[in-house]
Amino acid sequence: MADDVAQHDTSPLIDAVIGWFDEHERPLPWRRSTPWGVVVSEFMLQQTPVDRVLAAWGAWMERWPTPSALAEAELADVLRAWGRLGYPRRAQRLHATAVIVRDEHDGEVPQDEDSLLALPGVGHYTAAAIAAFAFGRRSVVLDTNIRRVVTRSVVGSAAPPAHITSVERALAESLWPADDARSARWSAAAMELGALVCTSRAPHCGTCPVRAQCAWFDAGRPAATGPARRKATYEGSDRQARGRVLAVLRESDGPVGVRALARAWADDQQRRRAIDSLVADGLVVRRGSGRYSLPG
Repeated sequence: MADDVAQHDTSPLIDAVIGWFDEHERPLPWRRSTPWGVVVSEFMLQQTPVDRVLAAWGAWMERWPTPSALAEAELADVLRAWGRLGYPRRAQRLHATAVIVRDEHDGEVPQDEDSLLALPGVGHYTAAAIAAFAFGRRSVVLDTNIRRVVTRSVVGSAAPPAHITSVERALAESLWPADDARSARWSAAAMELGALVCTSRAPHCGTCPVRAQCAWFDAGRPAATGPARRKATYEGSDRQARGRVLAVLRESDGPVGVRALARAWADDQQRRRAIDSLVADGLVVRRGSGRYSLPG
């Protein structure tokens, strides 16, 4: 597949997406921030919509504008500030990342992807995104939106595979511009197009800047093949129980007893499972006599 793409000139598609982005780019604050601001945004945006992150990111950066500032904070305060963004282990890992950046990188976010991958909570996507968006370097950024844009416009399928394949990565490597600045701009532009126009459901093909180059549109927008992806149910889940327990502890100034936690989640077995998992993750500490608190 990558060899087939290499035989075709994809520069008109890239030009069209970047040109559209030049006119329609959202003024997201982390796009004009420091490398650390980009790191914070990438941690917060994992599995959380942009509109929920905006206010949280601003408050966070005002309080902890540098890795060193966050590294000095108590983990309990970090978890409280994370609030209802969900998946609180991201806050824990962001705090751990700040400590490493302070202690091992002189307080400066590293620029190379290998060093970024060594940070807690930083996988291949996040490392590539930080390299591109914080430092303007060429890196193949493959989030859900970008993958959908590439799959539709170049491959002609409605949706990318459930997981990134070696074929998909090779295709991306052949497609991404060689120039650092242009590559970083393309990554941001394709992500924006996927978020606003080439959406998963009801894409706005009528206003899409690459409709003329889109293989999927040219093929008549064929439906996705394969089994539908199941979305995990949040209501009544262990994850919701964890969130309720953690919310009680965030709002308390000291240790909380089991009776108070029972008011947060009535199912005894599920509540115990939630507490045990939070303790195992280092997000909650047992204080003896059936009392619990945030770390620190």
